[in-house]
Parts: sequence; C-alpha cells; structure tokens
Amino acid sequence: MKKRKLGNTDIEVSPICVGCMSFGTPGTMHQWSLDYEDSEKIIRHTLDLGLNFFDTANSYSKGTSKEFLGRAIKNNIAREKVVIASKVYFNPGRLSKQAINREIEGTLKRLGTDYLDLYIIHRFDYDTPIEETMETLNDLVKSGKVRALGASAMYGYQFNKMQQIAKDNGWAQFQTLENHYNLLYREDERELIPVAKEWGASLMPYSPLAGGHLAHPDWTTNSLRSKTDKVLKGKYDKMEASDIKIVERVHELSEKYNLSMSQIATSWLFKKGVTSPIIGATKEEHYDDAVASINVNLSDEDVDYLEELYVPHPIVGAIKQNPVEGTILLDEKK
Repeated sequence: MKKRKLGNTDIEVSPICVGCMSFGTPGTMHQWSLDYEDSEKIIRHTLDLGLNFFDTANSYSKGTSKEFLGRAIKNNIAREKVVIASKVYFNPGRLSKQAINREIEGTLKRLGTDYLDLYIIHRFDYDTPIEETMETLNDLVKSGKVRALGASAMYGYQFNKMQQIAKDNGWAQFQTLENHYNLLYREDERELIPVAKEWGASLMPYSPLAGGHLAHPDWTTNSLRSKTDKVLKGKYDKMEASDIKIVERVHELSEKYNLSMSQIATSWLFKKGVTSPIIGATKEEHYDDAVASINVNLSDEDVDYLEELYVPHPIVGAIKQNPVEGTILLDEKK
C-alpha cells in the first residue's frame, strides 16, 4: 500500500487511519466499544491490510483505548512500523503546560511506548494563552517524546493564529488537521480547511461516514451504536430531513457502480484532497471496504451530483467556549 506523508514531515502513513474510539472497555465511554480480545482482532486485521496509522485520545474509554492499542501493537508488530496519534484537551487543565506534560506521560505509559508520532490538540483552549500551549508542545518535540503536532476541530482563525505564533517563535507547527468533515457536514470548507491547506497541513478528518449514516440507505439501523450513541444523534439528527437526500444519492451511485455506500463516501473525501480519513469500525469487513475505496475514482460529475443538495449546517466540532470541567462527550442529544 502506497503511503502518504503527513504535512512537511517524513512521517509516512496509510491512506486510511484506524480510529480507536471503537476500542476500550464497554461502558466506560460507549456501550458499543470492543473489549481487548475483539479490539486486537480488528487491529491485527488492519495491519494485515497494510494500514499503519492509528488515532486515539486520552479521553477514549478512560484510557483503555490506548492500553488496548499499545498491547495489540506490542503483540503483533514492531513499534517503529506504525504511526500512533493521540489527543489532549478533555482533561483537567486543558492545554496548560502542566496539563500537557502530565497527559503525555500518561499517554506514553498506557501505550507502552517512549514516544508518540503525532500529538493533536483535541479542541481550542479558551483559558490558556496560545504561547503557553505552543511552547509546551514544541518542548515535547524537542525532547523526542513527540515527533509531530496536529490540531483538531476549531475555527479557521484559531488554527491560523496558533500556527503564526509558532512560526514567529521558531516552534513546531501543526502538520495535520483532524476535523469534522464528510458529505453531510462540510462547514469547514468555508475557512478551516483552506487555512490548513495554506499552512501545508494534511487532512485526516474524523467521522468520514457521518457516524454510519453514509454507509446505509436508512437513517437508523438495528446496530447497538445506532440505538445507544447519543453523540451520534446529537451531531446529525437535527439535519436528517435535508441530509437523507444526500444519503439517497450516495446509495444511488453505489448501485450504479456496484460499490458500497461507504466506498462512495470515502472516495469523495480523497477527491477533496484528504490524506487519511479516520475510519472507526467494529467489524473487519468495514476496513476491507475502506481500503477498497482507495482505488475508487469518482468523476467530477459524480462529485457535483453528491454535493448539489448540501445546505448550511449548525457548527458541530468547533466550540465557542470551553465546556464544563469533566465533559468528555460533546453534542449529546438530551
């Protein structure tokens, strides 16, 4: 499998990133996450497919996501052959110097490694000076604990300001953007994505299949996630009336080309310049599907047809203020 470089680094990753929110002790974050045995089975399968890029976070399943990932990697492949990303923010102190230094140590310990390939700030911190955050992150790169930095959901001006401060001080800059982006949510096309591209950051969006909505023709299914995931419902249900029409077009093209809906939706992201979308799944065949999408080439007419019905959406991802301390899940449907 041909690898792709992250930003301006020499870090090479597979065109599909394995999202590790699906791994972790069930009930510690989501009811539908996988226990260790099933998590390792999925991780081993993705390695067999040629995937080498894994994304987790300090907040996933109270740390068990990282523990499962680190253990499975140790049992199946040499550490230097994989690229591991983790995130920091949903923790006491957010992105303060003290918090970042504390959280990186916990992350490395749970993963069972002495370095992280990519460290991503999970959200923008309204309480900590940007200079403090960027200098602390730079120190982690200088120390060798982190190879590269990335940012997640935020507003375009925030990404640009953080990058400029890092540049002005000669500090490490963000090499990736992990934002909310898919056929049903394209608000970041207005500012954040163009800004990130100007800085040379690679796109590695989360929720590329809109929590599964772009993988099946019906809005809901009988899966445990569809039934119990309040965050999924909070992120997408309010726009169901307009978005189901886009889902129908994805289904239409999938039947036209004899492909799965997820292959259509993922290949659209590649057409939009995405480096490595984050696919979180609980079944091996979903990763088979994701890998197959790499070789799907939609026409410009197909892209226009898929995009034609999109309407503006409320912002989901970037936040206007820090949530209440202890918040792990945003956008829950109450």
